[in-house]
Amino acid sequence: MPTRREILAGAPAVLRAAAQAARRRSVVFILSDDHRWDAMGFMKAQPWLRTPQMDRLASEGVHFRNAFVTTALCSPSRATILTGVYAHRHRIVDNNTPIPRGTVFFPSYLQKAGYRTAFIGKWHMGNEGDDPQPGFDHWISFRGQGTYNPSANGLNINGKRVKQKGYITDELTDYALQWLDSLPKNQPYFLYLSHKAVHAEFEPAPRHKGMYKDAPFVYPKTMAASGEYARGRPMWVQNQRNSWHGVEYPYHSGLDIGDYYRRYAETLMGVDDSLGRVLDALKARGELDSTLVIYMGDNGFAFGEHGLIDKRTAYEESMRVPLLARCPELFRPGSVVPEMVANLDIMPTVLEACGVPVPPGIDGASWLRLARGERTAWRAELLYEYYWERNFPHTPTVHALRTDRYKFVRVHGLWDIDELYDLEADPIESRNLIFDPAHRRTAEQMRARLWKVLEDTGGMYIPLQRDAGPQMNLRHPDRSKAAEFPEQLRPRLKP
Repeated sequence: MPTRREILAGAPAVLRAAAQAARRRSVVFILSDDHRWDAMGFMKAQPWLRTPQMDRLASEGVHFRNAFVTTALCSPSRATILTGVYAHRHRIVDNNTPIPRGTVFFPSYLQKAGYRTAFIGKWHMGNEGDDPQPGFDHWISFRGQGTYNPSANGLNINGKRVKQKGYITDELTDYALQWLDSLPKNQPYFLYLSHKAVHAEFEPAPRHKGMYKDAPFVYPKTMAASGEYARGRPMWVQNQRNSWHGVEYPYHSGLDIGDYYRRYAETLMGVDDSLGRVLDALKARGELDSTLVIYMGDNGFAFGEHGLIDKRTAYEESMRVPLLARCPELFRPGSVVPEMVANLDIMPTVLEACGVPVPPGIDGASWLRLARGERTAWRAELLYEYYWERNFPHTPTVHALRTDRYKFVRVHGLWDIDELYDLEADPIESRNLIFDPAHRRTAEQMRARLWKVLEDTGGMYIPLQRDAGPQMNLRHPDRSKAAEFPEQLRPRLKP
């Protein structure tokens, strides 16, 4: 990845020329936390869930139905959005790693091209700080995860500590709209609105509390501990059922997954309201159809799938996210893009939309041509990576390769089995085909390709981090015991 000095040295003239040659389109990027790909009303994963503004964004814009993150964890995912490279390249591999010196976030390019830039919301990248970061003219954030309702820490507004006044989703939206109102009409801008919601512990806005209290939650089939929907499950996944991130001992408590999802859905309504307010504000400015509006989640979230909650794993519920975009000047309303896109692609997409050159050497690519329905060469595979955290020791280091049809998953440092899923025949990943003779060649080809991608992108190392923070490493004594060793690794010995 180019250093900050290399990028900024001599860049202004090039960027100014590009900005003059292209339409200086404004962009609003809205990020939510832990929003899984199917938790939108029009997806009908839970038939009672309502998200009218997200539904509107999909009908008036583009829905990327196969959008992913390359690491399903806050800091690495957010760093990838802002740098366009994998976590093993930007090196912010967990929530404790500080941002390496020389890291350049893409809004710096926009500033040099004459854009005004603002970051408003949850930063949570690399450490617990909330200080203003390079690349943003206007800054509003909070420490760590922040709080849904006012707390002692408050907000950091351009380096000054300010009290939080109310419910965080609404207040961040207020600040975002105030900043928009301060801009001259012809001033191009990039607004990054980063919501705390819908991160646990879920806390709906007062107006949404209880709206889904009687809704019938449909539990996932793969929540089963054994049987048809848990075929070939690795030991580490089975053992995680009885852990901080498992359905039997979630957060070391007895919470019900259905109740948990209902609170999640109620909390999500605040984000949906925020989207509507932003669209209405753009309309009032006369900029709705010319502004590129992008909505995305920073990672997914499991609610019982595979016996798990939370993210981190390479399962679809963890790594797959919602991605919606609207700009009638760029693409047709109601479009659907089937290709695999990722958080890697946000940086080059925004830069292209703004007429700013995309730097060489990044891992992502602009999806604007896909959104316009144009034929273009596109990725046939996507790398996923997660690096073990001592705080949550039940999830190992994971590397996976996903294609349109298959997913190969390899864990590091465990005496356990790999995974292979046919996503076309088994989209819920209920049958591990790693020992299926008919799929042996596919598994080996994907294993070899996984290593090739890691080698080509400088990913042939496992980061070692200092211990930091508490360990969530308990098991409930009265719930499931350790998993049995896989039958395929127990050879039949001759008497």
